[in-house]
This record gives sequence, C-alpha cells and structure tokens, in this order.
Amino acid sequence: MARYMLHRIFSSLLVLLAIITITFLLMHAIPGGPFTGEKNIPAAVLKNIEERYRLNDPLWTQYVDYLANLIRFDFGPSFKYAGRTVNDIIYESFPVSLQLGAVSISLAVLLGIPAGAIAALRQNKWQDYVTMLFATIGVSVPSFVLATLLIYVLAIKLQLLPAAMWGGIEYLIMPALALAAHPMAFIARLTRSSMLEVLAQDYIKTARAKGLPQTVIMYRHALKNALIPVVTYIGPMTASILTGSFIIETIFAIPGLGRHFVTSIYNRDYTVILGVTVFYSILVVGLNLIVDLIYPLLDPRIKLDGKQEG
Repeated sequence: MARYMLHRIFSSLLVLLAIITITFLLMHAIPGGPFTGEKNIPAAVLKNIEERYRLNDPLWTQYVDYLANLIRFDFGPSFKYAGRTVNDIIYESFPVSLQLGAVSISLAVLLGIPAGAIAALRQNKWQDYVTMLFATIGVSVPSFVLATLLIYVLAIKLQLLPAAMWGGIEYLIMPALALAAHPMAFIARLTRSSMLEVLAQDYIKTARAKGLPQTVIMYRHALKNALIPVVTYIGPMTASILTGSFIIETIFAIPGLGRHFVTSIYNRDYTVILGVTVFYSILVVGLNLIVDLIYPLLDPRIKLDGKQEG
C-alpha cells in the first residue's frame, strides 16, 4: 500500500506540474497583460507597475519564481484587488463555494442512489419509468438553464425564494438544486444500470433461493457492489460541482471563489487564474486518490496494487 501511495503521489505531482505549466504558458500567450486595459495610464507608470510585479522579466524567470513561491503555498498578489493576495481571496471565498458544493453533492448522492435503486427493483414498472424520465431531463438540461427556470418560477412568479445574493438557507436552495440536478440524474441512471447487472449475478439468485428477505439481499449484497461505479463517478463529480459552480455563482450573485475566477479571466488577473486553477487541481487529484482508497472497502477483492482477486 505504501508503494502504491508513493506512486500515486508522484504521478499526481507530475499532473499538477503539467497543469501549472500549460496554464502559465497559455495566459502569457494571450496578447496584452493585466494592466494594458487600464485607461489613461502613462507609459512610465505602466513600466513601473510591470517592474514591481516583475512582469517584464523573461518568461522562464517568471515561471521559476512562481514555482518557488508555490512550494511555499504562496499564490502571489492579485493584480486587480489592491492590497489583497490570492491566498486571501481563496480563504475568504472558498468556504462559500464549499458550502454550496457540499449541499449540492449531498442532494445528488442522497437522492440519486435511492432513486436508481428503486428504479432497478421496479424495472419496467411505473416507478422505473418516472425515475428515468426525470433522470433524462436532469441529464439533458444544462445547469444554467435550470437556474434560470428556477428563478423565473420560484422567485419571480411564486415569490417563494430570493432570486439572488447570499444569506440564509433560503438563498441556498435554488443554486443547490441547479447544481445537483445533473449529477443526481446521472447517479440515478448509473445506480439503476449497476443494480440490474448485480441483481442478475449468481450469488444474488442463490441468496433468493435461500429465502433471504428482499431488504437483506438489497442492502447487504446487491447495493454494496452496485455502488462501485457510483463511487468512481462521485470523485470527479465532486470536483465538477465545485468547479462547475462558476456559472451558478455568477447567475445567483454568490460571493464564492468561482465568481472571482470568472472576473479574473476578464481582468487578466494572472495570479488569481493560476492560483484558483492550481487550487482546484489539487482538489481533483486528492479526490481521485480518496476514491481509489475507498474501492477495497466496498469490494475486498480489489487491491491497491491495481490487481483484483478472482
């Protein structure tokens, strides 16, 4: 296990280095800079600003300096937010995105898995048809379209919920639903197909022949093995919800990290773009590693060396 962990950590570091390098080069390949959009700024002042932030250094020097600061978890100063660092922006904004993401992930998992299991147990019955109908709609409709519909119906027409901003639990309902709809529908479909495959196995037929109750067969034997593909999806899904909240946070005017990321792209705030990209990349890599460690808990036949017992 220790050897496997070291191998995964080393490969994850290589992936992070590749992401940092590609993002760094792409940003500097775009014409202009973070201060070229400023109006009526004298050339001498612009030169002093670039010297202060060392933007006039050779590209390789800027790259090496950034990596050196990154090792100390220093993402650097923001070019557009005076007196603030990227670390400050992440520290202040990510808890909001994390709260929204945690609620959305909980909704997707707690509703998607039971819905898929019920659809599998009631295959070709009305419960199955209704569940798959909503699952198809959830997969097909983009989150920003669903967010717009929720605002129109619940906020404007029915006036049940606030349309935007951030505050109590009432401000969390619509953005959480908009974020959770797609992964919830996908988990339901994935659970259903996996459950149907597991229920057709010989050991399930043997358990039924022994007269075991349906609930025992369902929860002790079938569902546990059926969750392996779902767990595989939950890792990237979690990262997708956290990073996919960019558009939702913008639509609902939520002061999360995604909103700062979108703004930094417009402003060409290089350090914020790089810092948020690296931060979310670390989340993605870490979550994928956690998923790999969960596999043996669900199925002891799966070994961390990548082999599976027969």
